[in-house]
Amino acid sequence: MPRIKKLLVANRGEISLRIMKTAKEMGIKTVAVFSEADRLSPHVKFADEAVCLGPPASAQSYLLGEKIIEVCKELNVDAIHPGYGFLSENADFAKKVSDSGLIFVGPSPHSIEVMGSKLAAKQAVGKYDIPLVPGTEEAISDIPEAKKIAKKIGYPILIKASAGGGGKGMRIVENESEFEEQMDRAISEAISSFGDGAVFIEKFIISPRHIEIQILGDQQGNVVYLFERECSIQRRHQKVIEEAPSSVVTPKMRKAMGEAAVGVAKACDYYGAGTVEFIVDDRLNFYFLEMNTRLQVEHPVTEMITGKDLVKEQILIAEGNPLSFSQEDLRINGHSVEVRVYAEDPKNNFLPDIGTLNTYRRPQGPGIRVDDGFEEGMKIPIYYDPMIAKLITHAETRQGAIERMISAIEDYQISGIQTTLSFCKFALKHEAFSSGNFDTKFVEEYFKPEVLEPEFSAEEKELLAALAIEFYENSNSGTKQKTELTGEKEKSAWRKRLN
Repeated sequence: MPRIKKLLVANRGEISLRIMKTAKEMGIKTVAVFSEADRLSPHVKFADEAVCLGPPASAQSYLLGEKIIEVCKELNVDAIHPGYGFLSENADFAKKVSDSGLIFVGPSPHSIEVMGSKLAAKQAVGKYDIPLVPGTEEAISDIPEAKKIAKKIGYPILIKASAGGGGKGMRIVENESEFEEQMDRAISEAISSFGDGAVFIEKFIISPRHIEIQILGDQQGNVVYLFERECSIQRRHQKVIEEAPSSVVTPKMRKAMGEAAVGVAKACDYYGAGTVEFIVDDRLNFYFLEMNTRLQVEHPVTEMITGKDLVKEQILIAEGNPLSFSQEDLRINGHSVEVRVYAEDPKNNFLPDIGTLNTYRRPQGPGIRVDDGFEEGMKIPIYYDPMIAKLITHAETRQGAIERMISAIEDYQISGIQTTLSFCKFALKHEAFSSGNFDTKFVEEYFKPEVLEPEFSAEEKELLAALAIEFYENSNSGTKQKTELTGEKEKSAWRKRLN
């Protein structure tokens, strides 16, 4: 059984650093790769060795699979961990890694390929008793035939790119009159984004929740599920807040979803860490959506409630070890919440806000975890996803985890750029979130930019009023007509402004 002694992490930022920390604890040497834009990044400094791949653009650096393999050979690397994004779900890359005699810390190329196509995935799980959203089982381009199917399913329907993700190549069709236009748009966007125009049709689930199951499988055929994550708070079809467990999943539903996820994994002979995503309707019926054949951004909440280091398990599985625990050994311990700290302006449609981290101070304390890849004074590059960090809290109860998160957000000091922290605080304090009565439409139903106006305590308001008066008096020190009454009027006016 091969043992990994040196690991190259084919990624950047917080996930590279997070993987390397576990590798170091396991006595494994690490190699970082980086672009010219990331030369001073913490993951580069932390690694035992580091190699520059090229210019900032991903296509000239982090996506250069063959160059990464060459680096491994030059430095006597045993294995490659792809993290998430970039090459993590590239079946061709995984095959080249294996063909080069290296260990790929992830699933087989076959599993990646099958689950990388939504249509192939649906066909693969068809022989298992896994609920599927009503729709076509194959790609469809014949518009008259597609219209017939849509009418049979019933509007609204969803046209989706088979190779899609992140909301691209996806169109909601409310009625037959707009079907052709939306079909053309979906195909065009699918070709533009993925080089594959295959689309299929599904029933559009109204008021959906996005709930996913974390699984682990070894190379001996054993698969377990590590419970669920609630990921319904999203913008642009991408997650911003996640929690584990979900507030609406009952023990019976959890078992059913977990067993369905295990079935999905077995349908493609899966090993390693993976996530099976489900869409859940307003009656808590769940349907298989897709499988992500990699580590998820939100994996820390699962680690917090299970006590399992998922990266460690990935490495042990890649070495050929059987799972060290069974389904019966797993328990849910408390509750965990994660918010993604993006360099985005929530007041401006969550557009990226690139700049310098003039101030960057992490919150600390019991039950608080920060996974990040930046330091104070660093610039946020324009070339990559604008996520700065993941802030995670854990407590005995859901309410405790939420309250701890709100306090942690207030303690997180970031200046120089706009971030999603203010939005996350708003969402966590909203009645819909605290009650658990929310879905993927949370942003469009409850969020408006004006709700993020600054909040001040009574003491802060008094202090600001006093500072404003002092400034007024200093700037008018030469004016004799000023009286104490004027000062009181100004103070009163500032109080009204702040209220």
